[in-house]
Amino acid sequence: MGISSTVDDQGIAEVVMDNPPVNALAVADWFELAKTVRGAGQDPATRVVVLRAEGRGFNAGVDIKEMQATEGFDALVGANRGCAEAFAAVYECAVPVIAAVHGYCLGGGIGLVGNADVVIASDDATFGLPEVDRGALGAATHLSRLVPQHRMRAMVYTSATATAEELHRWGSVLRVVPAAQLRAAALALAADIAGKSPAVIRAAKESLNGIDPWDVRRSYRFEQGFTFELNLLGVADEHRDAFVAKRDPGTSA
Repeated sequence: MGISSTVDDQGIAEVVMDNPPVNALAVADWFELAKTVRGAGQDPATRVVVLRAEGRGFNAGVDIKEMQATEGFDALVGANRGCAEAFAAVYECAVPVIAAVHGYCLGGGIGLVGNADVVIASDDATFGLPEVDRGALGAATHLSRLVPQHRMRAMVYTSATATAEELHRWGSVLRVVPAAQLRAAALALAADIAGKSPAVIRAAKESLNGIDPWDVRRSYRFEQGFTFELNLLGVADEHRDAFVAKRDPGTSA
């Protein structure tokens, strides 16, 4: 369990998140994920990375229970820095990253998927940012790479989710398949990419990042600044306490 990685003889690296019960990652897990994805891209034998998960869903974001059980702001700063590193590792990976998404993809999961090169999803996959309900902000940068601008704003304000089929219609999800076929579909696409010239594919990845209109690192860090403000005001802590206690947060602040 945790974060694991394997590479087959085609040069397909599978990076797998497996952190029961809901694949919410602790601070150390985010940094481990970043290290694993970067390491896969730096390995000359790797031609493509498939990022997927085991369990009930793809990713439920940060481990809020860890954050609330830690004195001071160390866990908050660690989670924010860990997420930033993991998202950047996916985006900056030297080879294409295919995200294979099943179940829920929430919070930090959106950061990973929004920075991936290609997304394949199961027909039960849903995508959303519950950050407002947790007294936080962030990853709207990445959600805006997956859904149209006005839908993104509505999803941020309401914490609503979008389905895999909706994202497929918008062009951000390449294929929607039954859950049982998700890994095979991702590996089939990975095999297609792995069959190309590795030098050309690595050049293509670097060139596509170079023409990207988003500066994903800068814009995500800008968003995180507002999360820190909400923490200093005490708003975020109240929302996280309410989440852990399974009650509604106060709405006066």
